[in-house]
Amino acid sequence: MKNIEKLQQPDNLLEVQSIKKYFPLENNSLFKKNSRFVKAVDGVSFVVKKGETLGIVGESGCGKSTMGRTILQLQTPTEGEVLFEGEDISKFNRKRLREIRKDIQIIFQDPFGSLNQRMTVGAMLSEIIHVHKIVPKNEVLKYVQKLLEDVGLNKEHYWRYPHEFSGGQRQRISIARALAVKPKLIICDEAVSALDVSVQAQVLNLLKKLKYKYNLTYIFISHDLSVVKHISDRVGVMYLGKVVELANKKAMYQDPKHPYTQALFSSIPDVTSVNKKERIILKGDVPSPLNIPKGCRFHTRCPAAENICREKEPDFRKIANEHYVSCHLV
Repeated sequence: MKNIEKLQQPDNLLEVQSIKKYFPLENNSLFKKNSRFVKAVDGVSFVVKKGETLGIVGESGCGKSTMGRTILQLQTPTEGEVLFEGEDISKFNRKRLREIRKDIQIIFQDPFGSLNQRMTVGAMLSEIIHVHKIVPKNEVLKYVQKLLEDVGLNKEHYWRYPHEFSGGQRQRISIARALAVKPKLIICDEAVSALDVSVQAQVLNLLKKLKYKYNLTYIFISHDLSVVKHISDRVGVMYLGKVVELANKKAMYQDPKHPYTQALFSSIPDVTSVNKKERIILKGDVPSPLNIPKGCRFHTRCPAAENICREKEPDFRKIANEHYVSCHLV
């Protein structure tokens, strides 16, 4: 794995190795190739261990969701490898990808848009179970009703349509759909950001409960730092297509090292501390992924930037036990 230790251990479920996802701009010329690209994900590497929850945070547009979809192969990576249980699924053909789909599932931000409005909840879940041959046909009804109960719904909801539910209930249906095929890894892409705060807490607690009941592993993508703190074991911070810091939750929230992470976490309200925490205000806007700055991509907004930051891109290196950071000044 480039710029990060590659740990060949049996408890590693997923290894992401320098993945990139570039979107070419349209070129009106018939003879010229596309020469400009939106670099949504630009060389991301990390490991996800079995049974853990890895939180991914960052500003809107930093590439979090694109990275999640690229890991799942909903979007083909431009470069890099995605190793799931030691196999590079980015090289799989359509048939093998379909087989691996049941092991890696995703929960989207908008449950209403991701559910089929013309099918009842029972029909929707039953179809998935039938396609992947999870249980015998005569056990499908019982299996689906048990799933609905596990996510906090009633057996009677089997015969209802998605529009008959509230937003929180629809997200529970999405969770049931992900669980239906007995996955090993679930990518939660802003799974609670569209819900009310009280409902968010209920869904987060449900996800934590299901994690242990079903022996799940999560990648939890969110812009809400408090939500990520509540559910995650380790946290990665993304900025302009790259992970700039990765550490366990305690180290990340108590002693962040990267200047961007420090600024990001200084915005978290803290009513328990006696000493008021100083808010770090970053100047300027996030650069365009079409024109990423030379050197450290954060130097245009970093209050501590030096000459080397403007000339050379920092390596993503280990500074402590399972704590990685991409910064010349650390």
